[in-house]
Amino acid sequence: MPYKPLNELIEQDIHVIPSFTLECGAVLKDAPVAYKTWGRLNTARDNTMIICHALTGSADVQDWQAPLRWWGLMMGRGKAFDPARFFIICLNVLGSPYGTASPLTMNPETGRPYGPDFPPTTIRDDIRIHKLVLDRLNITSIAAVIGGSMGGMHVLEWPLCTPPGYVRHIVPLATSVSHSAWCIAWGEAQRQALCADPTFNDGWYDEQPRAGLAAARVCAMLTYRSRTSFGLKFGRRKQVQKLESPPKEVEKVEDVDALTPPPSPLVNPSRGLETPAHISSPDDSTSITPIDTSTISRRTETSSSFSPTPTPAPRRQEPSPPVPIFSAQSYLRYQGQKFLARFDANCFIHITHKMDTHDIARGRPAPPTSLCTCARPASPASSSCSSSSSECGCASYPSSSPDIDVDPELDADPDTRCALARLPPRALVIGISSDNLFVPAEQSLIAAHIPGASCVLLDSIDGHDGFLLEFEAMNRHILEFLRREEPGIYVGEVKEEIEGFEVRKTSVFGEAEVEET
Repeated sequence: MPYKPLNELIEQDIHVIPSFTLECGAVLKDAPVAYKTWGRLNTARDNTMIICHALTGSADVQDWQAPLRWWGLMMGRGKAFDPARFFIICLNVLGSPYGTASPLTMNPETGRPYGPDFPPTTIRDDIRIHKLVLDRLNITSIAAVIGGSMGGMHVLEWPLCTPPGYVRHIVPLATSVSHSAWCIAWGEAQRQALCADPTFNDGWYDEQPRAGLAAARVCAMLTYRSRTSFGLKFGRRKQVQKLESPPKEVEKVEDVDALTPPPSPLVNPSRGLETPAHISSPDDSTSITPIDTSTISRRTETSSSFSPTPTPAPRRQEPSPPVPIFSAQSYLRYQGQKFLARFDANCFIHITHKMDTHDIARGRPAPPTSLCTCARPASPASSSCSSSSSECGCASYPSSSPDIDVDPELDADPDTRCALARLPPRALVIGISSDNLFVPAEQSLIAAHIPGASCVLLDSIDGHDGFLLEFEAMNRHILEFLRREEPGIYVGEVKEEIEGFEVRKTSVFGEAEVEET
């Protein structure tokens, strides 16, 4: 399979790690790590801000209008991501097609891309290999780690995979302590759609399995938005297009645009319903399926009672009228088609599996209850880890946040509570009110068990995509948080030129699309 140089779409730096052992035990040789930076390190080398990207993102955060850039509207002087105050870095994760070691990377042992042989990686693997890049840059500590969705998973793991105190503050957005059964199921549906494409060939394809990858993206898009946002944006508006028959001989799937993704079943124009045209309704007396009389055994001539049913003459086929396509369908087809130009099937499968491994309590058992009260449900009377035993990793932190309501059905187990209590205190946790993928209750759970944390729920109808669209609200909350928690970084005059937060163009990275349907 050919190497698809998607990383060439981005201006970034590459650091090669000579040898890196993954959690699964596999060893990557000469593993590249792609990253991009803005601003400068201060004298103390402690003003670093890490931004963690989402599933299909890249290391390029800065400019919303350019391809593969996604949070650019929050970057600039006077904004949350201020390169005049912070040294900002975004590192590309393992398995991504945008520069870091992935199925597209050449395997030094075989001289060809890894393809489906690329070993499985975890969120923790990403943190450990990214830490090696920061060490090379002589970064002594991290002021803040910020990210949403899969990026939020990385945010939660950064303090747990690095020395105590290395990360001072965290801002997880629209994420969870572990990948839920709901999210795992949606990921599996997307992978099944992709693998059903015969050109996928178990991952050893010469060209992208276009129909499968587009169909997987269509499935994913339904999880990123909300029912309300689809209803308000599209309603039942239709877009009429001319029905064109595909050529009789097609060598490749990509030769037929209609198959990327596959078209919906044709409609029967006489009824105006979305029923396959070859299926007749029970009361349609004019639609008679011809009978093949050659398969009927003829009776002897003496059997005068047999009278074969005459075959009716076939109806004349009239040209089909234009097939009505709903705007919602058109939007999803467009998203599937656009995704083909910027992602890879094996990388998509790899990263969705990576997200399934996420569980901050995995391999981190809580101490016995007698040694650690953080493993008990938070309450105003007893919510802190009061023991000074060295066995309790969260003993030195202040109390949790008992004023945050937690759904009892989603509350964390003791191991998870203890892991959350070890995170940097006074975290800012942000959720989206209409998020059906990482539901707001999951962010409340995170904030309830991080000492002194606050939880902000952004009112948005855009579902999970709200963390890519509610720029102004996110910028305000994050900026207020950083100014409060890192006052030293904001000492000194810096000319602030704050631009607006209007989305001027749809994002090639993103699930966030506001104009094109």
